Amino acid sequence: MLGTASQAPTRTRNHNGYLLRWDGEGILFDPGEGTQRQMAHAGVAATDITRLCLTHFHGDHCLGVPGVVQRLSLDRVAHPVYAHYPASGTEFFARLRRACAFHETADLRELPVTGDGVVATGAFGTLSARRLDHPVEAYGYRLVEPDGRRMLPDRLAAHGIAGPDVGRLQREGRIAVGGRTVELEEVSEHRSGQVFAFVMDTRLCDAVYDLANRADLLVIESTFLDAEADQAREYAHLTAAEAARVAADCHVRTLVLTHFSQRYDDPAAFHAEASRHFAGDIVVAEDLMRVPVPRRA
Repeated sequence: MLGTASQAPTRTRNHNGYLLRWDGEGILFDPGEGTQRQMAHAGVAATDITRLCLTHFHGDHCLGVPGVVQRLSLDRVAHPVYAHYPASGTEFFARLRRACAFHETADLRELPVTGDGVVATGAFGTLSARRLDHPVEAYGYRLVEPDGRRMLPDRLAAHGIAGPDVGRLQREGRIAVGGRTVELEEVSEHRSGQVFAFVMDTRLCDAVYDLANRADLLVIESTFLDAEADQAREYAHLTAAEAARVAADCHVRTLVLTHFSQRYDDPAAFHAEASRHFAGDIVVAEDLMRVPVPRRA
């Protein structure tokens, strides 16, 4: 959690910024102003970043782009970094990317999001986007790990499979042991891929539920408390209660509330409100906090 404030930073909360470490990927979401310095405090290097995902082009979600982009070149990041952002903001991204003079050496590849659907695939899984309900074009993101197989030690032992043969069985799907062929399905069970969802500035809409559906970890804005629900709807934001009801309806495992209005100085109020609607794990985000993706169910 590189930053957890909305609109304006406070003495204790920086503008937005979230780095998801997912296998070999480092996906930086919505770097607001000051993200580069927050990275230093958090021990995040520019070389950790493999993708940059922007939900929309309000300043608290993108004003950190110039510093981050320039740092990629300063630190000579050798791998490509892919940038996903709403296509309607292509001009904004161009301005942010070249906000001032610097020697660009990084391989930054822009992949604007033009609508709902898959934006990237790889060994990490599938990254998709859904259009949210905000005054400017905004997208939420959902990362789904490929399904796999969980090996069952007792069944492996019963068939005399051990050591390098386990890996060969996983790769090839079958192996000859003791004069017979053992299929992968005989010694393993289906393992659903884990799911991460990222939902920022929006009113409640179908896309919020689609993104959050059965997420192991949902990072979602809760700019307001329910006492200001009318303002939340007017400015196209969520309350902590709404975010919690989404988590409950979507069978989320861990709910992370963030993007707090500067009017609030008691984080406990967000937890108290959310806990009335959601019985799972609730995290009220704080700057520089690390939140683990839950262990596999």
